[in-house]
Amino acid sequence: QVQLVESGGGLVQPGGSLRLSCAASGSIFTIAAMGWYRQAPGKQRELVAEITSGGSTNYADSVKGRFTISKDSAENTKYVYVQMNSLKPEDTAVYYCTARSYVGKSSWGQGTQVTVSS
Repeated sequence: QVQLVESGGGLVQPGGSLRLSCAASGSIFTIAAMGWYRQAPGKQRELVAEITSGGSTNYADSVKGRFTISKDSAENTKYVYVQMNSLKPEDTAVYYCTARSYVGKSSWGQGTQVTVSS
């Protein structure tokens, strides 16, 4: 079992920046990749960015050049971050942290709201 806790959401004006953080605990040795998904009202949940344990990254086309995913680790905890710059109103969504195991099982955080509005 992997537990995920997100932080860093909030309200920001268009063009602004936010940094989301996620801490993974529990069976972190099973984690092959961590990432972020988002879900806007009335829309399906979509991948924002993912980073593997080896450091390979994957971004949604809509965030390339604006968002940067990174990772870190400490004893018994893994972290994933996403630096979000040049935010647009269409980035407004609930952002979920996810961890994918080597056997394909996914764990999810509770979500954090990001609102981009003037």
